[in-house]
Amino acid sequence: MFALESRHPSGIPATLPTTMYNDNALLRRERNLLVLLAVICIALVGGALYLQFVEHQDPCPLCIIQRYFYLLIAIFALLGSRFHRWPGVRLLEALALLSAAGGIATAARHVYIQVHPNFSCGFDELQPIVDGLPPAHWLPSVFKVAGLCETPYPPIFGILLPGWSLIGFVVAFVALAATLWRHRHAR
Repeated sequence: MFALESRHPSGIPATLPTTMYNDNALLRRERNLLVLLAVICIALVGGALYLQFVEHQDPCPLCIIQRYFYLLIAIFALLGSRFHRWPGVRLLEALALLSAAGGIATAARHVYIQVHPNFSCGFDELQPIVDGLPPAHWLPSVFKVAGLCETPYPPIFGILLPGWSLIGFVVAFVALAATLWRHRHAR
């Protein structure tokens, strides 16, 4: 006779695969987390600009490189948040993860230089490269080198500025690695 359509406890008809709804919810959540990551990275660059323009702490070559990595993470996260399928999201999360890894290496080097003040960042070697990048010509007040890596600025809550940057990159790296691992089988 007539078969009654059974329903899933969520109200979704049982004839439709519930994994489709779960995948959409997971993807939506993932996209929201990517937007949050982008906002945090942009806020960190905003904090660096505050320190530069208000506190008069001139950025060194490694500071500028770290800004680039934070902005790359933000750009990849925002682009990933616009995708409606897992492959595109995963690709952009992987690019953001690589940017976070580059940021970790740069910030760790900067921390090493700050802890060993007799060691230099190689201002003469890095400065022309960093200043030669296109954004340094488009926004020189934001992307031009004006300081030395070994210049000690007052720590914030006992942690040097490159240390805070390192923490930010590690948090971004761990979050991105965890989400890539957790959703590695998502379609």
